[in-house]
Amino acid sequence: MNITSLIIQLLSGAAGGNIVAKILKQFDLGPVGNSIAGIVGGVLLGQILTALGATPAEAAAAGGLDVGTIVTDILGGGVGGGALMVIVGLIKQQMQK
Repeated sequence: MNITSLIIQLLSGAAGGNIVAKILKQFDLGPVGNSIAGIVGGVLLGQILTALGATPAEAAAAGGLDVGTIVTDILGGGVGGGALMVIVGLIKQQMQK
């Protein structure tokens, strides 16, 4: 695992969680909750995409970064962070009923 990819996934996951919370206010967990859910979701989806081979094989094998790897990490982190934040928000809503 490349530490730079992990950092990109962490940051884009946190951003994805907070962006989705601003759009879907009913699932908002607060800034800290959105960031934590986003970070976890971002790393999970980012690592799943890496394991499935969504990143270019040469860059992943060499441990380097290229544009494709960076874009995959950003998209995977952002989407994963936003998705997990919504899932946690849904669970929170159901528990409050």
